[in-house]
Amino acid sequence: MSPAADFLARLAGHLEAGDAAAAASLFQPESHWRDLLPLTWSIATFDGPAEIGAMLTAVLPAARPRGFALEEGSEKTADGITEAWFRFETEAALCRGQFRLKDGRAWTLMTAALSLKAHPERIGTRREPGTVHGASPGRPSWPERRRQRQAALGTTEQPYCLIIGGGQNGLSLAARLSMLDVPTLVVDSHDRPGDAWRRRYDSLCLHDTVWANHLPYLPFPPGFPTFIPKDRMGDWLDSYARTMDLDIWSGTTAQGAEHDPARGEWRVQVTRQGRAVTLRPKQLVIATGLSGAPATPRYPGAEGFRGTQMHSSQYRQGAEWRGKRCVVVGSNNSAHDICADLWEQGAEVTMVQRSSTLVIRAESSYRFLSSKLYSEEAVAAGITTEQADFIAASRPYAILPPMHRAIYAEIRAHDADFYAALEKVGFMLDFGEDESGHSLKYLRRGSGYYIDVGASQLIIDGAVKLRSDTRPARILPEAVELEDGTVLPADLIVYATGFEAMETWVEQLVSPEAARRLGPVWGLGSGTRRDPGPWAGELRNMWKPTRQEGLWIQGGNLAQARFYSRLLAIQLKARMEGIPTPVHDPRALEAVPA
Repeated sequence: MSPAADFLARLAGHLEAGDAAAAASLFQPESHWRDLLPLTWSIATFDGPAEIGAMLTAVLPAARPRGFALEEGSEKTADGITEAWFRFETEAALCRGQFRLKDGRAWTLMTAALSLKAHPERIGTRREPGTVHGASPGRPSWPERRRQRQAALGTTEQPYCLIIGGGQNGLSLAARLSMLDVPTLVVDSHDRPGDAWRRRYDSLCLHDTVWANHLPYLPFPPGFPTFIPKDRMGDWLDSYARTMDLDIWSGTTAQGAEHDPARGEWRVQVTRQGRAVTLRPKQLVIATGLSGAPATPRYPGAEGFRGTQMHSSQYRQGAEWRGKRCVVVGSNNSAHDICADLWEQGAEVTMVQRSSTLVIRAESSYRFLSSKLYSEEAVAAGITTEQADFIAASRPYAILPPMHRAIYAEIRAHDADFYAALEKVGFMLDFGEDESGHSLKYLRRGSGYYIDVGASQLIIDGAVKLRSDTRPARILPEAVELEDGTVLPADLIVYATGFEAMETWVEQLVSPEAARRLGPVWGLGSGTRRDPGPWAGELRNMWKPTRQEGLWIQGGNLAQARFYSRLLAIQLKARMEGIPTPVHDPRALEAVPA
């Protein structure tokens, strides 16, 4: 018997017998079990044999995992680590898992729900027929049936799930729920699903490559560009919503929401094209993006500035600023992109870098990081998008920092001349507080980095001027005065200063009390800057039950929208069908601190 088969047989025997202590004894002292619904009905990680044993004691009687079997050909051993994939089922779900062994004991183990046994997705052989062959007097056509459905939803029939936000996160979840026959309505303030992308600055392209960015069920055509321009992404979202036949109220703004625990539903006030409507969904999902409202600093004297001031979210294109003096406050992705766009349009540009920034060349990010899972080479090697997503999910967040420190050591060596040139002109660099790179910064705080697609060379060459290790002290009528005494004449000031935390949407939509009950959204509790502890082990409040009954958060990048929308859809469908979903997630659902 192979090492993987032997381990799985022992683990399965203990789990099926309900022996939590014996199962936990199969784990290394430093080990992690990441469960994506099958056992905990949450997204939770448990560290070490003691936590794992306590989790299993709590969940095994209800979950009853069984039917464990290795996926054929999945076992491999390298650098002393044996890993393999397996399938199993619980009372409610068909599931998949992966483990990594050190010296015959588990270092990491991931379990994930694939589908509900009683309610599989309506895809493949289970797809709807579209028609019933034969003749039937007065039978409505498909367009007529769709019009009837759309007319009823939100009026005579209430959606089971209301999604606020019609970007890639809202659409991904709505598509998943549609394939599970969950009545769902998406509301969005824009006129078209892709308008959130169209309203960004004209030069914007996705910084992640196309292989990582497919949406559920409908991958990009093979000729789509590697880095998708934002307007083309907007067009794709429009067509995606139509192709997936999603129910969307465009031009609709959510004004407020109140949960009625007695009725187990929400009362959500929306304004649809000027008309007030009350919706009563059972489940409410906020899918308005990774961040909250724009965070615009208030500097003394700003009200007297004679030029133009704007947040980066308001910036469109630089043609009107040809020959003008422009100051961009900030040094992350948007700041660099806007500086480059202004320079290309003939403006005189100065970046004000207030604090250190992580920079990684797009080519190096692809070569050393993303191409291993998301690339033509990965596809040729048999790593489909779904398999790549599962490989990424199989790595508990706790093990990522040392992995990424090693990768960044290679990147820094490979791009040593590039980094030296940046530092020579005074650019303040960092690689994360623990040198773990931009992927961890993204997970911890969602900011603090720039994926270089050309602006860094402009700074190195002096084409974009740089003032670093300082910040605006006050705004003069025609200039920005910095704390170091420098005065920068300005016709335009762009504040590329980021956004408020995501939980501010909950505060505005529901109440400050609900936001406090919910706690921080996003971040791992790493104890690093803008990610205060305690350690959560997972992204806080994302795609899983929260402390506010019936409230869910769907956010993240396109890859996360694709993968985690399935998990959130399974949870919502299970609740709609009355399937027991006993949640075990002590770190996330413990009492709110006083």
